[in-house]
Amino acid sequence: MASKPPVDGPSAPLREPREGIAAELADLRQRLDAAAEYLHLDEQRSALVRLEVEVAAPELWSDPARAREVTTAYGRAKSDVDALDDLAQRLGDASELHELALEEGPEAVMAIADELDATIAHVGRALGDLELRSLFSGEHDERDAVAEIHAGAGGTDAQGWAEMMLRMYLRWAERRGFSVEVDEVSPGQEAGILSATFIVRGPNAYGLLTAERGVHRLVRMSPYDSQHRRQTSFASFEVTPFLDDLSDEVQIDDKDLRIDTYRSSGAGGQHVNVTDSAVRITHLPTGVVVSCQNERSQHQNKAKAMQILAAKLAELQREERRNEMSALTGPQNKVEWGSQIRSYVLAPYQLVKDLRTEYETGNVEVVLDGDLEDFMVAYLRWRRSASAD
Repeated sequence: MASKPPVDGPSAPLREPREGIAAELADLRQRLDAAAEYLHLDEQRSALVRLEVEVAAPELWSDPARAREVTTAYGRAKSDVDALDDLAQRLGDASELHELALEEGPEAVMAIADELDATIAHVGRALGDLELRSLFSGEHDERDAVAEIHAGAGGTDAQGWAEMMLRMYLRWAERRGFSVEVDEVSPGQEAGILSATFIVRGPNAYGLLTAERGVHRLVRMSPYDSQHRRQTSFASFEVTPFLDDLSDEVQIDDKDLRIDTYRSSGAGGQHVNVTDSAVRITHLPTGVVVSCQNERSQHQNKAKAMQILAAKLAELQREERRNEMSALTGPQNKVEWGSQIRSYVLAPYQLVKDLRTEYETGNVEVVLDGDLEDFMVAYLRWRRSASAD
């Protein structure tokens, strides 16, 4: 029979307190201070005082547009200030509790370790959410997005790559719980696709997809080459903020449009049919061309194409007002060597690397299956850092 422990001794050995709590609390404090800086906490506090007066004014809603602007600004400022104040309070309480426990000894630290772990995890998650949200600094980052993929240099391989990219972004949207409307797909001459247009709907869809704008390069053993040689191919990704109602921002004259109808075909939605219901609209003054083929009727395809055209023309107008042609569309490079923003290498080694941020991973298949989040966040951080320089 095992001997009983002494009456005045512990029934089991004390486990050592988890190491690193002080360092984790200090790291969270640094992240909180950084959040207060990039969210402009002091300015937001001052703005909140002013906005509270405006929100309470009885005559506010005599101008509904101004009222919506004020209440939206108030809501955002209050949300940020309240969130940072709450996290500061939680972190301050946790740090004080930890310091008191350290004074009492290892047993006291052990007794509160689980509570501190829970606080550290909560504050860390909340700061992560704030950090990500703060990266959406563009004018229309919170909007839905009109996305386009176009095959570039590389012949049939490029058309196959464009189809792979379409699947990659559809899988990414599915992972995020976003909805997607595929409005036009032009099949390739032998395989793959020449182009695709689709609308992504979800919070910050446009802001996230700006990370993908540009030329994407694929290196692999070609499935279309009889000798299975290594092939480099290119496809481009373009994105535009999508607004459902642009009637106040864009005026489109029917005389400026050329509207063509053609037979729907290719890998589109379930309602693609064999009638001449697909619609292609060319805006003659600007040369902007949009197509839609996946709605049930020619009338619905035309309506959706007009929405996409309005989004593109609104983007051009915003660029002209700012005199920054690359503000929303980015530099217009040829879809070929030397213009890529990201390389996807499947042979002779496995690597996906973003040439702007230097972020990379060797897990190519996961990326091609839509796991793009780390690349997007790395780009948004790089964009914020570049704008601060």
